[in-house]
Amino acid sequence: MKKLMEGVYWVGVVDWALRHFHGFELSTHRGSTYNAYLIVDQKVVLVDTVWSPFQDQLIDNISQIIDPARIDLIVANHAEVDHSGGLPAVMRHAPKAQVIVSPKGAESIEGHYHQPWNFKVVRTGDRLNIGSSDLMFIEAPMLHWPDSMFTYLTGKNILMPNDAFGQHYATGFRYNDEVDQEELYQEALKYYANILTPFSKLVSKKIDELLAMNLPIDIIAPSHGVIWRKEPLQIVRKYQEWAAQIPAKSAVILYDTMWEGTRRMAEAIGYGLADEGIPYKLFHMAVTDRNDVITEIFKTKAVIIGSPTLNNGLLPTITPILEDLKGLKFQNKIGAAFGTYGWSGESVKLIEEHFGRCRIPVVAQGVLAKWQPKEPDLEACKNLGRTVAAAVREG
Repeated sequence: MKKLMEGVYWVGVVDWALRHFHGFELSTHRGSTYNAYLIVDQKVVLVDTVWSPFQDQLIDNISQIIDPARIDLIVANHAEVDHSGGLPAVMRHAPKAQVIVSPKGAESIEGHYHQPWNFKVVRTGDRLNIGSSDLMFIEAPMLHWPDSMFTYLTGKNILMPNDAFGQHYATGFRYNDEVDQEELYQEALKYYANILTPFSKLVSKKIDELLAMNLPIDIIAPSHGVIWRKEPLQIVRKYQEWAAQIPAKSAVILYDTMWEGTRRMAEAIGYGLADEGIPYKLFHMAVTDRNDVITEIFKTKAVIIGSPTLNNGLLPTITPILEDLKGLKFQNKIGAAFGTYGWSGESVKLIEEHFGRCRIPVVAQGVLAKWQPKEPDLEACKNLGRTVAAAVREG
């Protein structure tokens, strides 16, 4: 529990041990937090809860301030269980509390818990007076679920935007100015790249809408990670930058290999990029965290992917990143492919076809080497790197 200002408390939980999120879909090397906020005014309000394994800790935190039975309103900004998982426990303590949801939240919260709670649906611009302050609501569909909503506390000038502006980042401190800034922005960017990228146009639109409201914002209190109190709009400006998806003039090379031939080709492509002054990073996907690579893809212009042919297809470590390229809908990328084979040799064609489905233009002819690459194959890889480098500089 931490007092943020008079009548406003953080009652969330720090999950230091978390290493995977959304099942095993997202890596969380630095843990996370589940942020919930208690507002004590003439009415008592809880904004979001925590993941259900931590529900008892949530109740304990609330009990240090008030009897949980006094809670009048529970704002469920988003139904995903890392935010709403403690809702059943809170409702057992405060069964008469009203649950505030967005129009889509009325469906998703009921769909998760199947309870006849007292729901109140709110829309953008709606206000609820709680005494000396109002709660104001801003629908934020697809940031990152259809039910997502922001809650703003007037007078205190606190924006509680749920997942937006958050990070999976466990620390002993609650505020952005108390933590390592490099770590903070690494995690904020990873969060955006892996979760919010496909909704970038909606992010830009919602930020424009939010700023047009001219709300004084002294604190941005997201549902994960640290709270932004020092220059809180700095993360809003970063989101505007990230949503524009303007990449650096650089490249990433992703590959897997069975007997080192594809690795040698990947390195030769890197030499070609370096010859032309284009910085690059090279990732062996069998031993590299996929979500970290997605973050690197987000930042860069060129994505070059290589695989041997296996069973008329690709190595299984390459397939997930191809699906991510499609699902995350990256913008302003260019691509190229390479690989080795022994007899059928489909890998380069399959990768290039996938680039097409991702609307990523292929800017260099793919290189396919039989068995181990010979010197002409490696020289072709260097030329591929040089060709990609030229396209990076042009675009």
